Amino acid sequence: MGDVFKALADPTRRTILDELTERDGQTLFEICVRLANRHHLNLSRQAISQHLTVLEEAGMITIRRQGRYKFHHLDTTPLATIFERWPINREGQ
Repeated sequence: MGDVFKALADPTRRTILDELTERDGQTLFEICVRLANRHHLNLSRQAISQHLTVLEEAGMITIRRQGRYKFHHLDTTPLATIFERWPINREGQ
C-alpha cells in the first residue's frame, strides 16, 4: 500500500492518472502529447516513462502490448483496497 501513496504523492503522476481516467489505453507518445498540450508539462519521454513505471509498480496502471506499442490502462484496484481498509463514514457529517 505504501507504493500507492508514493505514486499518488507526485502531482505529475496524478495528472497522468487523470488523463487515463479521461481516455484509457494511451501510448507513451499520446500521454506525452496530452501532458504537454493540456497541462503545459514539457517533460522528456524518459521522465514520463519513469512516472509510468512507478504507477505500474503500485498497481495503478496495467500495460497491454500490441505489436511494438504499449498501451497504458488505469487500474483502480489499489484505491479500492484503501477504501476497504478505511471506509468513509457518512454518518454524523
